[in-house]
Amino acid sequence: MTDIKLLWKEATYSALKSLAASSGLNESIGDIESLVAEYPPKPELGDIGFPLFGYAKLLRKSPVAIAIEVEKLLLARGEELLRYGRPKAVGPYLNIFLDRVSIVGDILARGAKKNWNASQPFESRRVMVEFSCPNTNKPLHLGHLRNNVLGESLSRILKAAGAQVKKVNLINDRGIHICKSMLAYQVYGGGRSPEDEGLKSDHFVGKYYVLFNQLKKENPKAEEKAQELLRLWESGDPETLSLWKKMNHWAVEGIKTTYARQGVDFDDYYFESLTYTRGKQEVLDGLARGVFYRDLDGSVWVDLEDVGLDKKVLLRKDGTSIYITQDIGTAIQRSKDWPFDELVYVVASEQHYHFRALFEILNRLGYSWSKNLFHLAYGLVNLPSGRMKTREGTVVDADDLIDELTALAKKEIEAKGRDSLVGDPTVVAERVALGALHYYLLQTSPTKDMLYDPEQSLSFTGNTGPYIQYMGARACSILRKGKETGLSQDSLDESSISAAAKVLDNGSDWPLIRCLASFSSALEGAARVKEPSIMAAYAHELAAEFSAWYRDNPVLSNPDPALSAGRLRLVNAVKSTFEQVCELLCIPFLEVM
Repeated sequence: MTDIKLLWKEATYSALKSLAASSGLNESIGDIESLVAEYPPKPELGDIGFPLFGYAKLLRKSPVAIAIEVEKLLLARGEELLRYGRPKAVGPYLNIFLDRVSIVGDILARGAKKNWNASQPFESRRVMVEFSCPNTNKPLHLGHLRNNVLGESLSRILKAAGAQVKKVNLINDRGIHICKSMLAYQVYGGGRSPEDEGLKSDHFVGKYYVLFNQLKKENPKAEEKAQELLRLWESGDPETLSLWKKMNHWAVEGIKTTYARQGVDFDDYYFESLTYTRGKQEVLDGLARGVFYRDLDGSVWVDLEDVGLDKKVLLRKDGTSIYITQDIGTAIQRSKDWPFDELVYVVASEQHYHFRALFEILNRLGYSWSKNLFHLAYGLVNLPSGRMKTREGTVVDADDLIDELTALAKKEIEAKGRDSLVGDPTVVAERVALGALHYYLLQTSPTKDMLYDPEQSLSFTGNTGPYIQYMGARACSILRKGKETGLSQDSLDESSISAAAKVLDNGSDWPLIRCLASFSSALEGAARVKEPSIMAAYAHELAAEFSAWYRDNPVLSNPDPALSAGRLRLVNAVKSTFEQVCELLCIPFLEVM
């Protein structure tokens, strides 16, 4: 759907640029984000307003004169633009008086077709998104849940904005941490399997990673033995590789089960065990070309001090690789597998230095696409002390958290007496739990640390996922009752949509219509700055507007049948918007709640 605010913002910005050019001014008027769009305080002043005070000095004219000239330029553009409204200079403001009937008709038509993202600002752009990237020595935890939903939501937002998106996961399946789990299993496992102990397979592997701490107390040489196991693995020892494959399979299969439960999937998996050798070779090639240097002890380094970073080791003195080595190889392999316009890494903010170094190293190796790499950093997420169970007392297990959230949601459904009305209350409770969890994790800007309060997130009122789910279910309920009473919103012919648009051209329906019309703007903004929190804010705004609207504006009980039919169409547009917003935010949409 055409986003009206964005349309007029782009047109006004273009007119300002033309004014600067025609005046022979070379100064930049800034980017389009410097042009603020406001809602005028009174309807008689228009629907959108652009204050022009900030352009007076740049254009060497009063803001009143600028407004008049911008109005003339916009009027000269003709019907292509003016079908959506008329510009008018009002003092130092350029105000837009929208053609509400045209806009409402557009919204009703789009809503009926469930096509809210006709605008494709990222069309033909190829974006690879890497997220999750677990280790195969333990199950996923709360931090992974934030990572997973950030990566999945961003991928869906970019795709809705027109991009070709490839979601990838790097499984960290080698290294000393993996060998610690293997060593503990050799000592304590007795050949048992997850089925033997009745444990989910990734939890089974994680149990032995924890047991390594016990092994260290019993055997002072445990760390040394784990290092030896790593050397045996890198040398291709058959017995070591056999155990490694078995335990990694257990871990990965268990982790994939959690992904499916969370509604997360990937287009491709990369494994560190298959990419680290490429990274080592790239480092050796760079050493031969003088990009890197060898220290006296035989280790290989890169000097990044000239760009404000430190000297960094790339290969240890024994020739083994480190984490950044395999990241070098993985990035290069990906660029060959699926040439991208941009690669986004969703990784915790504590790895900020790592990615600055990685991007610079790839640049020095001569890969021009290194300038198109982006680190989407996110902060820590914690729970209030003592509020939820933890597997080790310090790490909040992802499966345990979803289980307990589901139990809390089920209690809430039962307390409201809805358990006999929603279908299977356990299934619905988990969908409510996921909606609560995902929305809470996405509503905060990724860069900020956050405290996750499970009970607050499950509230059916306020800025929460269940509130958004409830508003979507409320729209479905109104539509069901409309069909029961003989009113239908299914007719899509142009005349019926036009008739409905005319009766909705009034002040009481306009705030909700204006909110629906700003969907594309929220989508593009979220895609452009890679911030799902923008889409979350839009979801809450829509829920609040819809709640206020249906409280004050009768739909089915209105004495005017034409207005009832028009408002029922509007409810249908609201429902389809909620469906798409929930999809973008990884919130299960519920028709009954």
